[in-house]
Amino acid sequence: MTQMQKQETILGHPKGLFILFFTEMWERFSYYGMRAILVLYIVSSPTGANPGLGWTNAESLSLYGWYTMLVYVMSIPGGILADRLLGQKKAVMVGGLLLCAGHGILAITSLWAFYTGLALIILGVGALKPNISTMVGGLYPAGDIRRDKGFTIFYIGINIGAFLSSLIVGYVGEKIGWHYGFGLAGIGMLLGQVVYMWGQKYLTTVGNYIPTAKVEGTNKSVPLTKIEKDRMIVMLLSFLIIIVFWGAFEQAGGLMNLYAKEKINRVILGWEIPASVFQSVNAFFIITCGTAVAAFWAGRRLKNKEESAIFKMALGTMIMGSGFFLMTAASMDAAEPYSKAGLYWLIGAYFLHTIGELCASPVALSFITKLAPVKYASIMMGVYFAATGLGNKLAGSLGEAAQSEPVKVELIAEKPALQPFVADSVINKDDDFSIRSTVYLTENNEIHMIGMESQQDVRGLLKMDDKNREHLAEILNTEGATQEKPYHATVRLSKDPDKKKVEENKGDGKDYSGQIIVEEVQTKAEFNIFTFIALLTIGFGGLLLLFLKKLKRLTHGAEDITDSHHEEQEGFEIADKENT
Repeated sequence: MTQMQKQETILGHPKGLFILFFTEMWERFSYYGMRAILVLYIVSSPTGANPGLGWTNAESLSLYGWYTMLVYVMSIPGGILADRLLGQKKAVMVGGLLLCAGHGILAITSLWAFYTGLALIILGVGALKPNISTMVGGLYPAGDIRRDKGFTIFYIGINIGAFLSSLIVGYVGEKIGWHYGFGLAGIGMLLGQVVYMWGQKYLTTVGNYIPTAKVEGTNKSVPLTKIEKDRMIVMLLSFLIIIVFWGAFEQAGGLMNLYAKEKINRVILGWEIPASVFQSVNAFFIITCGTAVAAFWAGRRLKNKEESAIFKMALGTMIMGSGFFLMTAASMDAAEPYSKAGLYWLIGAYFLHTIGELCASPVALSFITKLAPVKYASIMMGVYFAATGLGNKLAGSLGEAAQSEPVKVELIAEKPALQPFVADSVINKDDDFSIRSTVYLTENNEIHMIGMESQQDVRGLLKMDDKNREHLAEILNTEGATQEKPYHATVRLSKDPDKKKVEENKGDGKDYSGQIIVEEVQTKAEFNIFTFIALLTIGFGGLLLLFLKKLKRLTHGAEDITDSHHEEQEGFEIADKENT
């Protein structure tokens, strides 16, 4: 009796497929739900109505880059752990338990819990993600025609999880409380873990540990052939485009998430949509457009116009990059101080990002596996994940570069002096508040700040140390901000969290500190980064197309190799990039 005959089926597929479907759906629900609110939580004031960590935008994007990089890089030891010690099934179990613990700990309102939770999630994703997809493939014998459809079903679950989590977790996190959002993501992961543990009886034939045997004919002392060396050159360029692609695409969870919160008009019919909800747009477009894009490439294949993987990766990178020109347009739309850009720019950018990803992502891993010399196949798989991780780190660094360095200030004015700028009710409740002002540098190198509404002096309310004063003066001097042509600033102030806890300090208007953001400078920084990303991606993709024929010759027909694996079908997982 064959393996498939032994397995119970639903809709013609092993029941184990649907166990893995729901496990991964809930795992992605937890991951993308947390990702949707992560940077928003980090930048939220620690003394606001929905308190966060109070970091600057640049600091939050830096952490986001490190976090998303490590999530991918940890897939390398996660795969090794399964291959050499536990097997995929136990590795997924361990990863799920770590994820449950990590998301659960994130629900605790403490800094130690924040770092501990992130660390456990990194370890958990590293153990679970590279192995659960392998288990799906293991449900089917080699050559089984149902394998492709099985992977399609599996990745539909991923996109359902990503879509729902950004809507639900995003809304709960922003409107009810960040830690409630983190907790909800944890509940999702717990549901996935329960499904996985309950369904072990349907996974008895897959993911078990098999001691590694030495494979004949893979002696690593044998030098590479000329063909293998040529393919390695193409592979190196493929890794570079992977870094560039994800470095641009992952702005979605970082810079574009913050931009949606601060610079996009999100009001529809009188209701302001939470910024994190827009993290669901990518998955929505995958669900609605994925079939059409796949049909387009299939149609070309039937007409014997099959495009190479390099072409698809380059074209996808260029299409995705063109979406950043829409973000450049959004920056121009919001160029006036305190204005906001239309929502259509953001939606349009996400649409182009999705179409680009549908072109590039499905073929990337398949292409690498075809080019890699057999004896270095595992190493190249690790390098693929490392390249994806570096792309995520690049995303964080680019987002960080789009943030102007804030000028730190302390509030020194007495409560009565604040009345022209902020309502007494705000001060009485120790709430955060902002003051909008014009700002310019006099001929005597003095900084003047005049309230936009009160037309009264703002500079006298604030204390700056020499370093911050010199920094602000340098900005204004460089930009040429004068009394005749002033710039605009936003002063954001929050009360010291420890002082706020003391009842006798309530409503005294003291112990406030914060930062000054020069609006024109921040807008220019965003404009420059969005434009740079667009030019980088389109330019790099175009360069590959320019040398396409030569690069294709260097592959020596590698793309003509017929795969028994289903890597290309992983394009349906566009909400997720960790194709294995």
